Amino acid sequence: MKFYLIDSVLRDSSEEECLNSELPRVIVLTRKEWEETTDIIMPEVNRNRVPENIKNSRAESHFECMSGTFSVPDREKPSSAKKNFAFVVDPSGIVFIDDTSLVNTYLAKIKEDTQWNHPCLERFMYDFADQIIRKDTDVLEKYERQLGEIEKDILNEHNNDRLKRLSRIRSDLREMRIHYRQLLDVSQQLEENANGFFKGKNLRYFGMVGDRVTRLYELASSLKDYNNQLNDLFVAMTDQKQNRIMTALTVITAIFMPLTLIVGWYGMNFVYMPELQSPYGYPAVILGSLLIVVGGLYYFHRKKWL
Repeated sequence: MKFYLIDSVLRDSSEEECLNSELPRVIVLTRKEWEETTDIIMPEVNRNRVPENIKNSRAESHFECMSGTFSVPDREKPSSAKKNFAFVVDPSGIVFIDDTSLVNTYLAKIKEDTQWNHPCLERFMYDFADQIIRKDTDVLEKYERQLGEIEKDILNEHNNDRLKRLSRIRSDLREMRIHYRQLLDVSQQLEENANGFFKGKNLRYFGMVGDRVTRLYELASSLKDYNNQLNDLFVAMTDQKQNRIMTALTVITAIFMPLTLIVGWYGMNFVYMPELQSPYGYPAVILGSLLIVVGGLYYFHRKKWL
C-alpha cells in the first residue's frame, strides 16, 4: 500500500496525511488491500466497482465514483499476456488496484521526471496516461522499419520466413490497435465528466490524451495496411515465380514433344522405312531434331516466353 499527494511534484505521503489532506491523493493498493480497506479509503464507494477479471481498458461513471480498468500489452511482445490493473476516481483523488507493480513503475517515472506549476488530479492523470503510451511511437517505428526490410527481402527474393514475420507483426499491430481504441474510449469517458469530479478548465488534458492516442491508432492502422500490402506483394511474387517455372516447363514440353514423336516413329523399325537404308538417314534425323529445337527456341523468344 502506497500513498502520494499531488503537490508541485508527486510526493510520498503517510496514510494519515494522505487521507486528511486537501490535496488530491493517489493511492496504490493490491486487490486484497482494496477489499480490506475500501471503507476507510473510499467509504462511499462500493468495492464491487472493481471487477475481478480484467479483460480490456474501459471506464464507467457511477453515482459515487468513476471506475475503470487498464489492460496494457507488453511493447516487446504485444500478442503475449497483458498486465491488468483497475482504478477508482472520486473528488478526493484516484486509487489504483494493481497486483503487477506496473502502476508503481509509472509513478516512479512521474516522480522522477515531472514537476507541476498548477498541480491537479486531471494533470496527473494526463501524465499517467503519457507513461502508458510514451514509447509507443518508437515501437511503431520499429515495426515500420521491419516491414521495410521485409519488403526489400520480397523484392530481392531472399529466402527467409517472410510470411511468419508478417503474421507476427500483423498480430502485434492488431493488439496495439485494440489497446489504442480502448484507451480512446477511456479518455472520452473521462472528458465527458459525467459526475462533475473534474474541473472544466482541466478537461483539456483528457482531450490531449485522446488526440495522442488517436494519432497512434492511425499510425498502427496504416502499418497494418502496409503489412497487408506486403502480404499481397509476397503472394504476387510467389505466383509470378511459379508462373515462370510453369512457362519454362511448357516451353521444354513444347520443344521436346516433336522429338518424342520422332523417337516413337523411328522406333517402330518397319522394314520398308527408306531412311533406315539411307546413309544420310541418321544425320538427317539429327539435323531435323536440331532445327526443331532451334526453331522452337526462336519462336518462344519472339513471343517473350523466354
